[in-house]
Amino acid sequence: MKKLILLTFTFLITVVSFGQDQKRELKLNKETNLIDVVYYHDNGAVSQTGSYTADGKLQGEWLSFNTEGKKTVSANYDNGKKVGKWFYWTNGTVKEVDYSSNVIAGLKESPVKGNDDI
Repeated sequence: MKKLILLTFTFLITVVSFGQDQKRELKLNKETNLIDVVYYHDNGAVSQTGSYTADGKLQGEWLSFNTEGKKTVSANYDNGKKVGKWFYWTNGTVKEVDYSSNVIAGLKESPVKGNDDI
């Protein structure tokens, strides 16, 4: 459970702590009325992708990638609250965390299959 809390905390800090020097692209999605954003690592590789509501809350699927472009986190938000299945890929394992209304409802860890390893 401590590892899960640490992983969640690390992801949230990553999302929130982007400095002003962080390269990013913002684009208004007129169909969803959300602000789509792409953050970049210093080497130019995509760091994170996701969307914000007009009032700055995280919305929908957010993906995080390492500097080599491999996916490390898949997270879901609904109006700033954690919902649905989150996945963390690390050290040959994938951790699946189920959220319901911002509360952890389940946790599963399994070995990575196929090309999903990191």
